[in-house]
Amino acid sequence: MSTSTAPVPAALAGGEPRGGRSGQREQSRFGTVIAYATVLVAAVIFVAPLVYAVFSAFKPSREVMRTPPTLLGSEFRWENFTEVFTYAPFTTYITNSFFVSLAGVVVVLVVSATAGYAFGRLRWRGRDVVFVLFLGTLMVPQEVLVIPMFVLMQWFGWVDTYQSLVFPWAFTAFGTFLMRQFFRGIPYELEEAARVDGAGPLRTFLKVILPLAGPALAVLAVFTFLNYWNSYLWPLITVNDYTARGTLPIGLAGFSTQNGTRWDLQMAASIISMIPTVILVIALQKHLVKGIATSGLGGR
Repeated sequence: MSTSTAPVPAALAGGEPRGGRSGQREQSRFGTVIAYATVLVAAVIFVAPLVYAVFSAFKPSREVMRTPPTLLGSEFRWENFTEVFTYAPFTTYITNSFFVSLAGVVVVLVVSATAGYAFGRLRWRGRDVVFVLFLGTLMVPQEVLVIPMFVLMQWFGWVDTYQSLVFPWAFTAFGTFLMRQFFRGIPYELEEAARVDGAGPLRTFLKVILPLAGPALAVLAVFTFLNYWNSYLWPLITVNDYTARGTLPIGLAGFSTQNGTRWDLQMAASIISMIPTVILVIALQKHLVKGIATSGLGGR
């Protein structure tokens, strides 16, 4: 006696309809296209001014502000980049910016790493309260602090010195917060093992904790370098002799005078000033991604 079984529909058998997976693939493909198109449009919007600035650096001065604007000028002037160094003491500006930025990076890394370790790993009374108060200084704008900071520099006798360009903004809460977040993610078993071996807090910090903080230190170094490199308001206030201790932002403003603005030289000088920061970000790109992901800035 033979029995025949009727075919069971795919939906009743627990399977998916034939068009289900293909529809999901088409929807996923459409979403990917939309995402790439959005990123492309945003990239064009952000890159367009930079591209125009690069081409303007090779134009004659009278054609930079032409209306309507054109991407290419009537001639290609490589001389703009050499004339920058004869028009103003631009070599001095670059040297000062490098010195101030590198010195600021060193001071900020030392201060932020030690303070972050104290707030993130050591246990002491009132630690969290002090940290919240310290973190509250991030809400105070720099413009509010320049006058009392300048008075303090006068009291120290540091006006128109390199110390006034480096130290006032080296003790910020951002670096401490960044390092604290990273240190709190390090397993406490490592610290306990070092303590069992007889290491004190300072040796544990230098031999165990700090070597693991390379990515976070790289992130902080890049942010600090960019802040010092692009700082304009504070050097403008605390420096008197711009030809001796002026930095790049001061030098870039020097191309605008009462007689007019040399737009061609200002564009060329801006491109020159961007080169070190671009190289720094590209060189530390892997550390930046890892540091942001593991220090609490990536939404963790």
